[in-house]
Amino acid sequence: MKILKYKKLKDNRYSITLDNNTEIKVYDDLIVKHNLLCQKNMDQKQVDEILKENDKLASYYKAIKYITVKMRTEIELKKYLSKSYDSKIVNETIEKIKKDGYINEKLYLESYINDRVNLSNVGPYKIINELCKLGYKEDEVNEYLDRIDYDIWKEKLIKIVGKKINSNHGYGENRLKEKIVYDVSNLGYSKKMIEEILDSINIPVDDKILEKEYQKNYSKLSRKYDGDMLYYQIRNKLLYKGFKREDIENVIEKNRS
Repeated sequence: MKILKYKKLKDNRYSITLDNNTEIKVYDDLIVKHNLLCQKNMDQKQVDEILKENDKLASYYKAIKYITVKMRTEIELKKYLSKSYDSKIVNETIEKIKKDGYINEKLYLESYINDRVNLSNVGPYKIINELCKLGYKEDEVNEYLDRIDYDIWKEKLIKIVGKKINSNHGYGENRLKEKIVYDVSNLGYSKKMIEEILDSINIPVDDKILEKEYQKNYSKLSRKYDGDMLYYQIRNKLLYKGFKREDIENVIEKNRS
């Protein structure tokens, strides 16, 4: 096949037009390696060989760009490259990336944990789960997490629990505690740790909240019930909301009198 023309592209590649209406785009590394600018003809075998090498280079440069944005693990990189290249090229690329020192699993682990501890609300169990999905073993994650002082987790938890208390209105103390334990457990903290924080915090009982809930339920339930059955239904609704029985009886007595 005769080479009709070369055209320099912006992304360190050349476009080569052949006389069979074929256009191939290859990195300038290969232009130099195969001395293509001095050639006038190429056979199909040479074209196939160059395109194969070009795919390897493209995969490598794509990986470098991906890693430059932020640190990645081997699993992340493999998943990313597999969208564009076959497994053989992906594996070769990763081996070259590792050999060139662009993947540092230990540094990534430490950086990831530091970021999650300092820049997010997540707890240790969620961090372990996230890193295991990225290919780390639980033991090696725990080895680093164990270096983090307990008071750091405690301080984070106090802030999280405080915000939960302030943002959840309409719940009694018991129901509010249950909700907080559930919500914060999903962030990766142990139930025991959360309960210790809750036990150390005085959750103020707002009589206005209980009164408001009483009136709301009275208005709704009085359309269907009356007498003792009405107050029985109201009592159950307020107990479900987490209000203490003693406080419920007081508000019922106050409003019945």
